[in-house]
Amino acid sequence: MKTVAFSILALAGFTFLFSCKNDTKTNEETQTVATDSIPAENAPDAMYVTAVSGLTLREFPNLQSAKLTVMPLGTKVKIVNAEGKTTMNVGGIDGAMDEVEFNNQKGFAFNGFLSKFFPPGENASAKHYAEELKKDFPKVGYSEATGGTASKPTKTETLVLPTDKWHEAFFTAQQLFDIPKSFAFPNPKGSNNETQQNGNKKKNDFISELQISRNDNELQKIVYNYKTKGFGYTVTISKESAGMKLEKMEVAD
Repeated sequence: MKTVAFSILALAGFTFLFSCKNDTKTNEETQTVATDSIPAENAPDAMYVTAVSGLTLREFPNLQSAKLTVMPLGTKVKIVNAEGKTTMNVGGIDGAMDEVEFNNQKGFAFNGFLSKFFPPGENASAKHYAEELKKDFPKVGYSEATGGTASKPTKTETLVLPTDKWHEAFFTAQQLFDIPKSFAFPNPKGSNNETQQNGNKKKNDFISELQISRNDNELQKIVYNYKTKGFGYTVTISKESAGMKLEKMEVAD
């Protein structure tokens, strides 16, 4: 009887330990899922530079590392090894240092200035750009509408990008909808309402300003207003369930 009792006690102890081990593993897996990690199979094999002044290729994965070269705006770079999680914040943009290849040279670049969406290019129309994007990203949306009055007609173009990243939307809108490059991506942290003036506006420009709306240090809306004699337009960037909404409304008067 003692032998049987000992065997039962040993079995119960083993079962308890095994259960605890499984619980620990489950907690670790849950913590891993809760991070900003991106499954390797979902990471793109190439991305495009969105930094207006170009993106630095560095020798090692830190911002203090030696500069190898500068990759120009719109450059397509090969992703050799994606970090897969957020490790730093630069100018209000979360990201990490990915290993990339440019002109047969490998190095590291901050992926906050890389986008899966190829750049619109010079003088690209929003409609044509949306059509090209849809070939790789079927969830891209585009619509246009006219309105206003006979004396003050309006034209509105709306582009929806399948992303939740404000900086991707901002850089796309900046190139596609004529937001001056003198405006940097707005830092999410700051006052709830902020207006930035374009210090490089032309002599005949009445208004050239960027309005930023925040709530608890999170971006809610970015609006660019431009007005000159007889013409003006507003570009609005906001987040929706379908993705980031970029809308440009032109007004003639």
